[in-house]
Amino acid sequence: MIRVLLVDDQPLIRSGFRALLDVENDIDVVAEAADGSEGLTLAREHLPDVALIDIQMPVIDGIEATRRIAADPALAQVHVVILTNYGLDEYVFNALRAGAAGFLVKDILPEDFLHAIRVAARGDALLAPSITRKLINRYVSQPGNTGTGTGLKELTNREREAVALVAQGLSNDQIADHMVISPTTAKTHINRAMTKLHARDRAQLVVLAYESGLVTPRNS
Repeated sequence: MIRVLLVDDQPLIRSGFRALLDVENDIDVVAEAADGSEGLTLAREHLPDVALIDIQMPVIDGIEATRRIAADPALAQVHVVILTNYGLDEYVFNALRAGAAGFLVKDILPEDFLHAIRVAARGDALLAPSITRKLINRYVSQPGNTGTGTGLKELTNREREAVALVAQGLSNDQIADHMVISPTTAKTHINRAMTKLHARDRAQLVVLAYESGLVTPRNS
């Protein structure tokens, strides 16, 4: 059962998402919150698999709530998915930096929304290649946003190659095909890289890969 926490200051939005989720046999909405502070309290109380968090909320906004969840070892199992009305707005990349596993636009199709919940619950980042390219071209390629990553020297050549392919939006199976290895070995390279780089998930690997200069927009 996938346990979900809804955090949004608009009751209508929360009720709409809940109506979609409640009819799914493998998903359980364990709590709802109207602001980031309440969301943090309920995350610690219920330990959901997925926390759907709006960016712009009173008391504590979605970015700060995400940052606090990511920094709390007791909430390591909680995968944050940011909700936004605006698509690639100025806050989305900051949310990924803060530790979000991905983001969803609120006008997403119901079937895509349900798929996204399941993807996030298993620890995969919600970053399709097209979204990755848009994010990078808009934010990371700006002056001062690249070359700041650290720790890449600790990676093996194969781990660096795997991280670069993650940053291009490839799945484990696609990475395995590209590197001519098994999917299990590809996953091992990625997991070891995440550990060495202290990345919470694949979304943060993408951020680190571009910030460090390992991958550039023209490579993606």
